[in-house]
Amino acid sequence: MTPTPCRVLVVGNGMAGARLAEEIRHRDPGATRFAVTVVGEEPHAAYNRVLLSTVVAGGITPRDTRLKPDGWWAARHVDVVTGARVTAVDTAGRLATLTSADGAERTLAWDELVLATGSTAFVPPTEGLYAGPPGPDAPLADGVVAFRTVDDSSRIVAAAESASTAVVLGGGLLGLEAARGLLARGVEVTIVHPQDFPMDRQLDLDGGAVLTRVVRGIGARLVLGQLVTARHAARDGEPAHVVLTDGSALPADLVVVAAGVRPRTDLAVAMGLEVDRAVVVDDRLATSASHVHAIGECSQHRGEVPGLVQPGWDQARVLADVLTGSDATATYEGTSVLTRLKAHDIDLASMGTVDVDVHDPGHEVLAFTDPVRGRYAKLVLRQDRLVGAILLGVGDAAGALTQLYDTGAAVPRDRLALMLGRAVTRSSAPETANLAEMPGSAVICRCNTVTKSAIVGAFRAGADTVAGIAEATRATTGCGSCKSAVDGLCTWLRSVEPVSAPVEPAHPAHTSPDGNSPTPVPAPAALTEGAA
Repeated sequence: MTPTPCRVLVVGNGMAGARLAEEIRHRDPGATRFAVTVVGEEPHAAYNRVLLSTVVAGGITPRDTRLKPDGWWAARHVDVVTGARVTAVDTAGRLATLTSADGAERTLAWDELVLATGSTAFVPPTEGLYAGPPGPDAPLADGVVAFRTVDDSSRIVAAAESASTAVVLGGGLLGLEAARGLLARGVEVTIVHPQDFPMDRQLDLDGGAVLTRVVRGIGARLVLGQLVTARHAARDGEPAHVVLTDGSALPADLVVVAAGVRPRTDLAVAMGLEVDRAVVVDDRLATSASHVHAIGECSQHRGEVPGLVQPGWDQARVLADVLTGSDATATYEGTSVLTRLKAHDIDLASMGTVDVDVHDPGHEVLAFTDPVRGRYAKLVLRQDRLVGAILLGVGDAAGALTQLYDTGAAVPRDRLALMLGRAVTRSSAPETANLAEMPGSAVICRCNTVTKSAIVGAFRAGADTVAGIAEATRATTGCGSCKSAVDGLCTWLRSVEPVSAPVEPAHPAHTSPDGNSPTPVPAPAALTEGAA
């Protein structure tokens, strides 16, 4: 008798939830052991949120952000329910109530439940931002958009058609990306940030000063150390504007809110789970209730709440091992934090521990400042390992240094060449050794989570150029910062093995050569309307 598949219900069709479904199916490709259902509130297929700023800038369309092509999930026996919310969960009876947009309800039974509800944009209760009383689900006023979802990006694009001025609330990563996109559309942009410099969570004072100069240099106005206290719509001949804490006013046909996010924990609270800042999980991503798990931005692991995509994907991989039994000892130990600003004319990467003084006795700190040219680099080393870095305007070095940070490899002795990226990117024996020693699981393209193994596999299948690798794996099609690393990997592969003739994969969903991670879906299937 065929055993009944274990029913896994994933609440949330974002990047973490979708990745979990994919990871489970890679471990059970025939769908004989696990029946996977993913429920998403948005009426869209899962998409890459990292690319939304590129949509605002006009580089790609919303459809280009899809994680998988139409029919991909159904072909792999993953039931995806869009436009519906899980409004109630019975943990004792293992039942979940789904409510669709039209109010219709239905009940699903589950054996393992995974919360991947993500976060929502935080919109402060500032006068004029809401259409009515402020609240988490309250509608925003006309001319106000919170930048969080693919629909938000479409609203911003539509508003930019008629707006001549825009104010972006928040000078963090998302705020700067939104501002750059609006500038590309010819809108006059002012960024209002309450701290002394933008991206204050990722930069030190010197780096922040250089970034401030760069942002102003690309045409944005930057107002620091202030908040917006009110927003007034246009009326009686007076243009729309916002009011700052000092009483001054800024014209604002459009207001884009990028003031941070808040984990979505309402369902977890209603279920009686342990919730602090987010849903508390242990090293195996289990919550306080049996058979209930949480991953991504709605989870809190060892006191940390992830705010980037990579931790959610790492958690999805671990949880898939746990649920399927593929690795009985799998645990999540945390993710090395790397932030990348993917805005045209701004090339910034920040990783690890950066708030370290150059004279700190426990670290070796290298710093280079060139404000006039918008360049700043700071490397923090400990025991010849890179533990933190700020890289602004030094894109040639960013890819190689990111790999050193990710892999924990020993850094070259030539510190100046290291800072410039030459010690780890030039064609030489050290590079060959570095690439050879890099594990297959090392992530080369963070935007699309393409590993070294995936690139090696694509190369051996005939994709022996950067363009070919991009088409086969989607590497370099996000922010593009990994292009030099992919080029270096191709150069190294050409030197150590012959190029194979192109071959068709035996199965569209297969594991990478090292067996540790799935090979990404080829770009023509995932992006049928053009590369990102």
